[in-house]
Amino acid sequence: MKEKRHAKILEIIRREEVGTQEEMCDLLNKSGYHVTQATVSRDIRELKLSKVAVSGGRQKYVLLSDVQDSMDAKYIRVFQEGVVSIDMAQNILVIKTVAGMAMAVAASLDSMNHHEIVGSIAGDDTIMCAVRTVEDTINLMRQLKKLLRLDDSADERE
Repeated sequence: MKEKRHAKILEIIRREEVGTQEEMCDLLNKSGYHVTQATVSRDIRELKLSKVAVSGGRQKYVLLSDVQDSMDAKYIRVFQEGVVSIDMAQNILVIKTVAGMAMAVAASLDSMNHHEIVGSIAGDDTIMCAVRTVEDTINLMRQLKKLLRLDDSADERE
């Protein structure tokens, strides 16, 4: 029963802008699920739903992974549009960006959760990332260049 209710909740939030647990209760009850606000609260927590702002100052529930997917795409776009070049010096990755974009590109890099990066410092147009090892730096640089399509192998595939 719980799985079916969870599936119905996900269907509802994809179809409608539901901003409160009470609204969700009403919609579920109309759909034949007899629930209390406490049940809906637990379901929201278990499904990892989150609220996002919509027009008119309202909020609505969304599946957190949907928000994350959207944010991932935005961060990748910021990274792709902001990076000018990538180079390395031993275990330090040096990323040159469009002027004024280093902080945004560093935030996008942080969102990618590369475990090889110990820490980053961003200026106006340069980011310096301390990477665990030289080998990790080489591999990370290769991955990032593929994302940017700056490596030779990406050109050969086209």
